[in-house]
Amino acid sequence: MDSVEKLYRNYEILADAKEKILEHEKEYIEILEAVKGSGNEKRLASQFITRFFKNFPHLVDKAIDAQLDLCEDDDIAIRKQAIKELPSFCKENKEFVPKIADVLAQLLQTDESSELIVVHAALMTVFRISAKDTLGGLFSQILNGEEIVRERAIRFLNNKIKALPSDVMTKELEEYIFQESKKHTDSDSVVRVMQCIRQAMPFFNPYVGSGRFVQYVCNQVVPVLGNLPTIEEGVDVTLELLKLLADMSPSAVNMEENQKCLEIVFNKLLEYMPLPPSDENVENSTPSDEPSLQLSHVECLMYTFHQLCKQNPEFLSSEESAERLKDFKLRLQYLARGIQGYIKKLRAALQGKKGEELKTEENKLKVVALKTTSNINTLIRDLFHNPPSYKSTITLSWKVPNISTTKTSESSPTGPKRSERTPITFDEGPKQAKKAVPSNKGEREIYIPPSGKYSTKVKNFQAPSGVRGGRGRGFSRGRGRSYRDRFY
Repeated sequence: MDSVEKLYRNYEILADAKEKILEHEKEYIEILEAVKGSGNEKRLASQFITRFFKNFPHLVDKAIDAQLDLCEDDDIAIRKQAIKELPSFCKENKEFVPKIADVLAQLLQTDESSELIVVHAALMTVFRISAKDTLGGLFSQILNGEEIVRERAIRFLNNKIKALPSDVMTKELEEYIFQESKKHTDSDSVVRVMQCIRQAMPFFNPYVGSGRFVQYVCNQVVPVLGNLPTIEEGVDVTLELLKLLADMSPSAVNMEENQKCLEIVFNKLLEYMPLPPSDENVENSTPSDEPSLQLSHVECLMYTFHQLCKQNPEFLSSEESAERLKDFKLRLQYLARGIQGYIKKLRAALQGKKGEELKTEENKLKVVALKTTSNINTLIRDLFHNPPSYKSTITLSWKVPNISTTKTSESSPTGPKRSERTPITFDEGPKQAKKAVPSNKGEREIYIPPSGKYSTKVKNFQAPSGVRGGRGRGFSRGRGRSYRDRFY
């Protein structure tokens, strides 16, 4: 008896066994093993596996695994037959719907049009079994899958969901789709936000406010800055978004949620501004106690805070804010000590340099670092007033200054775009901490961070221009992550 005839005989035995079917486990296992046989055996196995899997619950994992092997077969006819049978696993047990929908979403990456039609049909079948669970499987791939899978899953939903009858597309399902859609945090979304802001930026002025854009960034972006995806190697997404926020902040006049946005920006700024060590720890400070400051981020956040406080000066000067102001001034004073020594070193390093000397990569970065630190120092002086002042005007370090209005002592040749976009950090080497000299007014001793080379964490990058995020990995059947990895 050849293999095909044996498969037919096993089918007949199982079909006739009825309540005694568990006595014929051997025949069902032979059907599962047929997925490794000839083309005809595989085609028969793809139909017989789903016909009897419910009768052998202890073999369900093996049955699904075997069917997924057939979904990856080199023969398109076998793949199509196996895909067509996948929804059968869900008809008897709805708990399989999210997993089968997840697998079918991955299969959307095929370039064979006839195979894609079968995948669509299979997805519509499981939709009719459980629409919400099917959406769960699809959104799993939209949020976490490969670029091509995400795109095609979204396209499938956009094209097919409108055709669902009202008894399937209920109000509950519409709300579920809305809530799931709010979760997309992929790199494409980040790029779209940045591009949208850049397109709107030229229109902002004292008469056309940027308030709604600033509110969006403060409420939706700033709180999750640490969780943003990478859009391109070498691009600091956090810094690029903070720069855009700083650029918009002068035009955010009469903003409805000024107080809420100030709270968010202020709290984020504090994350970049460490407190000085307590008095008892000053002399025993070790290099691990030294601050590592991301000065470019500090410049953006401090400038944004300075601009928003112009509209709401009570944020730091009301009676309720006394404790907040006290803590803030300690941080400002601590930061100022380090910044001022840093500025002196940068000016000394650039002293007398001109022409070709200033065109070296290192000197270009020093020029940008000097702009950044000088801006922070100016803002600190304003905020340290009693009450805090908001009168100073600065040119942000990544912008080309107006030479006619820039003080000679602080102006330097502007480096190329690559250098201007380099994040400036203050990260000292392992030197011994120094004790500050106490003032005559009995002020608290302030820890002075050791000075050194202006930055050890500079990374060059280009700001994105129409960058489109993606995982950069194409589909190769049988390689990489298997469907069953997602299934289990």
